[in-house]
Amino acid sequence: MKFDAQLTCAIKQANEEYPDHSDSCLLYSALFGKAGDFMININGLTKKFGRIATVNDVTMRVGRGEIFGLVGPDGAGKTTLIRMLCGIITPSGGTVTLLGDSSHNGRSKSHIGYMPQRFSLYGDLTVMENINFFGRMYDLDKNTTGQRASELLEITNLTGFKSRLADNLSGGMKQKLALTCALLSRPDLIILDEPTFGVDPESRKEFWKILYRLNKDGVTILVSTSYMDEAELCKKVAIMNEGKLVAVDSPASFKKNFAYKILELNADIKEPEFLGTLPGILDADFFGDRYHIRVAEANSGMKIITDSLVSRGIEITLLREVPPTIEDIFVALVEREAV
Repeated sequence: MKFDAQLTCAIKQANEEYPDHSDSCLLYSALFGKAGDFMININGLTKKFGRIATVNDVTMRVGRGEIFGLVGPDGAGKTTLIRMLCGIITPSGGTVTLLGDSSHNGRSKSHIGYMPQRFSLYGDLTVMENINFFGRMYDLDKNTTGQRASELLEITNLTGFKSRLADNLSGGMKQKLALTCALLSRPDLIILDEPTFGVDPESRKEFWKILYRLNKDGVTILVSTSYMDEAELCKKVAIMNEGKLVAVDSPASFKKNFAYKILELNADIKEPEFLGTLPGILDADFFGDRYHIRVAEANSGMKIITDSLVSRGIEITLLREVPPTIEDIFVALVEREAV
């Protein structure tokens, strides 16, 4: 099976990590009617290492033109799922269709860009030397590589760093270079595994601006992240936890259909554990310098909290109802699954 340049590097990495699971063949089939309606179509995808299912019976669809976020904490199974999508590791069960093509032939692969979680380019090559290398791996001639590189380097703001060694780039710039190489073949679909992990907030913001520009130009994007604020930027979000798909919806629909109310509290509380024990309080989590408290009804919840804090001599700086965040919703959904 012929893999594109980024996948070749990732397969080498995966083989080192999983020497007993290096077979790269996937079972593909057309699912759910007209396959062309979806860029990614997964049914019952499962991966077991021994008795442990790191991905457990996941069914999911990514529509054409979406920015689809795969969201969950570390260890949720996001990377394993993505590696199965890209053919890097073999699933224990289930089926996948990419780009409406069940054959997974060379043509479909050339229309997919993949960016692994770890920086997998060559640190002892310059930015342009890395791009030229991947251009040859994509069977692009020198002129085509140069033209596309100029366009992509302008988009990623790396034009002034063509001669810099990849090892000497910042974390954010390394991710931009990896994205540039993944886009050389002008794919219809790009799959990004936690591309902003460990990157500073400003670089994360710049990276997402690039993703929005690509999406506006018609590129479908599947991106995994453990940052809940990035989930807000996606058109659709799949929440994963402990290898299972908990829920899939748009951020707006998640918030609209959320069954609870969120109260925001700012108070000088030395032992906040008692908040979760108050009657009518379903959950209390610390968000920065404030608490997000989940309740069934806002007014009664505020009264209970106010009475309790006043009785303890605790001054309330702020107590108000706020819209739920994706993180609020994630916590509630995961707790519900655990019951």
